Amino acid sequence: MNRDHTCGELRKTDEGKYVRLAGWVSKRRNLGSIVFIDLRDRYGITQITFDEAHSDLVKDVRNEYVIEVKGTVKVKETPNPKLETGEIEVLADSCIVLSSAKTTPMIIADETDALEDLRLKYRYLDIRRNPIKDKLLLRDKITTVVRSVLHGDDFVEVETPILSKSTPEGARDYLVPSRLYKGRFYALPQSPQQYKQLLMIGGMDRYFQIARCFRDEDLRADRQPEFTQIDIEMSFADEEDIFAEVEKVMKAIFKEVKGIDNLEFPRIKYVDAMDKYGSDKPDLRFGNEMINVSELFKESEFGVFRNCVSEGGVIKALIFKNVADKLSRKKFDEFTEFVKVYKAKALAYLKYDKNEFSGSVNNALPLNEKEALRDFLKLENNDVVLMIADQKNIAETALGALRKKLGEELGLIDKDKYCFEWITEFPMYEYSEEENRWVSAHHPFTAPRDEDVDKLTTDQANCYSRAYDLVLNGYELLSGSVRIHNSEMQAKVFDALGLTKEQIKNKFGFFIEAFEYGAPPHCGVGIGLERLTMILSGTDNIKDVVAFPKTASAYCLMSDAPNTVDQDQLDFLGLDIRKED
Repeated sequence: MNRDHTCGELRKTDEGKYVRLAGWVSKRRNLGSIVFIDLRDRYGITQITFDEAHSDLVKDVRNEYVIEVKGTVKVKETPNPKLETGEIEVLADSCIVLSSAKTTPMIIADETDALEDLRLKYRYLDIRRNPIKDKLLLRDKITTVVRSVLHGDDFVEVETPILSKSTPEGARDYLVPSRLYKGRFYALPQSPQQYKQLLMIGGMDRYFQIARCFRDEDLRADRQPEFTQIDIEMSFADEEDIFAEVEKVMKAIFKEVKGIDNLEFPRIKYVDAMDKYGSDKPDLRFGNEMINVSELFKESEFGVFRNCVSEGGVIKALIFKNVADKLSRKKFDEFTEFVKVYKAKALAYLKYDKNEFSGSVNNALPLNEKEALRDFLKLENNDVVLMIADQKNIAETALGALRKKLGEELGLIDKDKYCFEWITEFPMYEYSEEENRWVSAHHPFTAPRDEDVDKLTTDQANCYSRAYDLVLNGYELLSGSVRIHNSEMQAKVFDALGLTKEQIKNKFGFFIEAFEYGAPPHCGVGIGLERLTMILSGTDNIKDVVAFPKTASAYCLMSDAPNTVDQDQLDFLGLDIRKED
């Protein structure tokens, strides 16, 4: 045994104790006859003092050496308030070097100038830094709370297979070739969706799992190719039951991690979220809801607005109070280019200040129409109105994205605030231009609303489901749904998706067969553990909360993966590598 205390444990009440500590040398200061070493482990830092009689023990010790020291705890005359152990030091009389270390390629400190690629290449060094270490500890705390709450509510933790069958889940599968069945492949699970439903059919009743999931998709700041999902499934339950359980879990996590116990979980229907915020994951930490001003301009003298309304489009507006003097013409040009990314043709804007209008459509709109807009929106001096006239889905999505951008840029978001909301009644289908057919907006086992059952095959565009998301501060935290448990209903959904009996059998054969042996009503969710940890730790980079993350191009700089394999391995699997031109 190399230690009897950790480096974050000792206090002034331990004065006089003879202790043995071990850890990494975080800092070394040589003051001539006395050497101070800050000894670090994951629990904290303790100052070790080597006096003149013992300084030779560490004459060759450098940063990041792993050492074991023995000594006596002494209360400092001048405490260090930056350290939890800052009131004491250990006067050492023994030091053993357990492991030497080369000069590290990056500074091991809370603040580092190392680029992300270097940090990822030497991730094991990066983990020694508090900003990364603390996030991993936070992640552990979250999963501990989840297990405690769910076990307390009679949920059973069950592991499901990693090697599975490729099924359409909305993203590309990672495939694993089989040695025994040459030409066939396993798929890594994008989600344990079918397995957790099969567990309900198997009578497990209440299941959860901290499940590893894999998706071969383009990455971004809040995505990784492999991620962890807190999976929950309940039998003989509906939306109210799963909402209550998830809210209980979230309240317990936030109470433990943040000391917050006043969380609210408002509910917003999907169509209302799009109408007000232009997003199915709106950030409710600030207001600025979109307003439909189409009626004001249906007979406008401005042809662009009039024609948009007459052709079935809409004119949506955003108001930002008391910011006109902060936004230049150059900024509005930037905003115009921004909304074009979301297929909007243009952005119209008006400034109202000193009881006068200015802006891109000031000359195009007659005074009476501008005054009607002012009165309708209750504009005051120094206010700005941003408008998009376009097809409904384009106007909402583009202006919703601009709302989020301006919320950040204008400092409207309270970073210490946490706003949840349930988004409910998502569309049952969405139309795929690429496949020229309707596809599942969630997954094909999602139940439709009772009032929309008759629309399953006849009016897909206006058919809504019993799917739901929980959103936190503009991030989709979880997705789930009430599942179909009736074979006839499932057949209707497959029919609406244009799947043939052969396709259904090939893709879902074993799953559909299971439904013929009695399926209970059930529902569930999959909570993104990394996203939750990311939000709670105050970062916007998901790589910060993953022990060994991949780059944006799904590459591991540390282990050099993916990489080539020996020809013998390929031969065993019956695979040939096609050479790129």
